[in-house]
Amino acid sequence: PNTSLFVVGITGGAVAVEQVFDIPGLGRTTLQAALAQDLPVLQAGTLALLLLAATATALAHLATRLLTGPALRDGALPTLHRPIPPARTAVPLVYGAVLAAVVALGLPRDPLALDTTARLRPPSPQHPLGTDALGRDMLARVAHGALDTLLLALGISAAALAVGVLLGLLPRLSGPLVDTVNALPPVLVALLVTAVQGGGAATPALAVLAVAWAPLAAHTSALLRQERATLHLTATRALGAGRAHLMRRALLPAVLPPVTRHALLRLPGTALALASLSFLGLGAQPPSPEWGLLLAENQPYAERAPWAVLAPAAALALLGALAAGAAGGVRLPRRGRRGPLRTEPAA
Repeated sequence: PNTSLFVVGITGGAVAVEQVFDIPGLGRTTLQAALAQDLPVLQAGTLALLLLAATATALAHLATRLLTGPALRDGALPTLHRPIPPARTAVPLVYGAVLAAVVALGLPRDPLALDTTARLRPPSPQHPLGTDALGRDMLARVAHGALDTLLLALGISAAALAVGVLLGLLPRLSGPLVDTVNALPPVLVALLVTAVQGGGAATPALAVLAVAWAPLAAHTSALLRQERATLHLTATRALGAGRAHLMRRALLPAVLPPVTRHALLRLPGTALALASLSFLGLGAQPPSPEWGLLLAENQPYAERAPWAVLAPAAALALLGALAAGAAGGVRLPRRGRRGPLRTEPAA
């Protein structure tokens, strides 16, 4: 299933690449049709992108059935209740401290203050991250943009996690819907939303939220199938345990930690998707300091003033490193166990 997600992500990312490097490809043509509300061209481009993603998803499901079908049938898969090595907590703390310091230092500054005599100034004590083409302080704009980008990405990730787990626990009902939504990259959904109601600040949030839950639901369903095909669950069921007991004491404790780590790892991708949509002109509009819009505004000056582009790009990279480091520490407390499991028989 991850292969299909990679193909879908590359399909959506091709739109941004074609827009940046002025490549006359399918993604750029579809984007221009959405902005101009040219429905015939938009429909043709959307159908082509959707067919490509759907084909990749179907091939990935076929490969999964061929590889894991016998093990699922025989109930010979290992359990997910395995000890997890301790996470290195110092690394995410350092990343979090750096990101918090940037936000704390930039919030007192005015992100909209213009100074035409200080256009494209390099980093200095007065402007630690330099200035943009209008003389605005980049530290202030990155810090204020973090409130918009980070809070929105956190809200979308939390909602996607809740919806993904709930629907993933019902694979027979949500399976066809998950397969369909998995074939829709956020850029494609944003193009459809833009064609229907036009661009705006709510377009990126609606587009990303509409598809962000599907990978988590697919992950939940896959882990649920794996845990149900384990020997210890078969033995517990044979001893008379009911469905509610199995779900509460065996299935959910095995499924929730890896899916939560998955949601954390997708947090920078969610923020990057929001930034990409704003970069393409489908989201926030000037003078908003949203990180994607900062990249779009300063892209023409990347060679002359690289700090204007590196500042929001480094903030996104720092967010990704922070999420990856924090994901390793996600665990559920085990009730009734005060020490490690004993493997030798009791006297």
